[in-house]
Amino acid sequence: MTDTGKPLLEVSGISVAYPGPRRPFWQGRAEPFIAVDRVSFSIRPGETLGLVGESGSGKSTIGRALLRRLPTVAGSIAFRGEDITRLSGRRLAGIRRHMQPVFQDPYATLNPRMSIGEIIAEPLEIHGLATGSEARLRVRELLQLVGLAPDFIDRPPAGFSGGQRQRIGIARALALSPELIIADEPISALDVSIRAQIVNLFGDLQRRFGMAYLFIAHDLAIVRHISHRIAILYAGRIVEIGDSEQIFRQPRHPYTRALIASVPVPDPTRRHERRPSIAGELVLDREAVGCRFAPRCPLATDTCRQAPPPLADDGSGRLVACWRAGEVA
Repeated sequence: MTDTGKPLLEVSGISVAYPGPRRPFWQGRAEPFIAVDRVSFSIRPGETLGLVGESGSGKSTIGRALLRRLPTVAGSIAFRGEDITRLSGRRLAGIRRHMQPVFQDPYATLNPRMSIGEIIAEPLEIHGLATGSEARLRVRELLQLVGLAPDFIDRPPAGFSGGQRQRIGIARALALSPELIIADEPISALDVSIRAQIVNLFGDLQRRFGMAYLFIAHDLAIVRHISHRIAILYAGRIVEIGDSEQIFRQPRHPYTRALIASVPVPDPTRRHERRPSIAGELVLDREAVGCRFAPRCPLATDTCRQAPPPLADDGSGRLVACWRAGEVA
């Protein structure tokens, strides 16, 4: 990881809203649904930040907002020190060249009417970096880089497995030599036997090219393996951010403890080491004024239900949003 002292990406208090459900006209317009609420974090050059949470917590929404595929209603996004929150047109296109996505479903992200060579070469042609034989040579290099045979260049996506398709998606993301890749659940749709290969590929590419990752996932075991730091998201708010091993050794937020407890322990003799999990499902109460985790938290008090805890440094460099963080051991 490269530490230049300045973050590559700095997210400050962003909120993202979706339109409320349709109502009959006499009931008026529904209030928008706040999917992401005042989220802040940063990513340094060459760093991997894992973003973890349950389904529906807002992880993918954050990734799409950073890529400017969704508008924000509050806060700011700065890339290399430049505020990109309101950019558009050519300037935004120029920034997007340095921020590339890898999507969750490798079967839905590749155009079946194009060969994989055309798919990977498309961003090179759009940004005017290479065309014709020059682009074709670059595509062959990229295929080899992600572990695929260069001779596959003229084949359609239908002839590849899920793991191979995800490698093609990674090659497409690498085509523009980005500084940041936002990987949105890049292994969740793959067979268990293939997941480790793709995660190791991400690690190898980072060591070779020094790019940064926002690695979005719900599998803490995978995130621990690849991430330098981890951000825990609950109901659209970050509840804990810290060093990967630090969070696993001593989680400070009750929700973080519950997520770690959900990680399967393959050794039956170590089952006693698992922490108790927390019952219930993620439900976002719009009327709640306190901590959103309070309805499921065994440590919740009246203070927790009446005021949202700030995301504050616990003295070790870790940020925790919990009124009773000091009591979580």
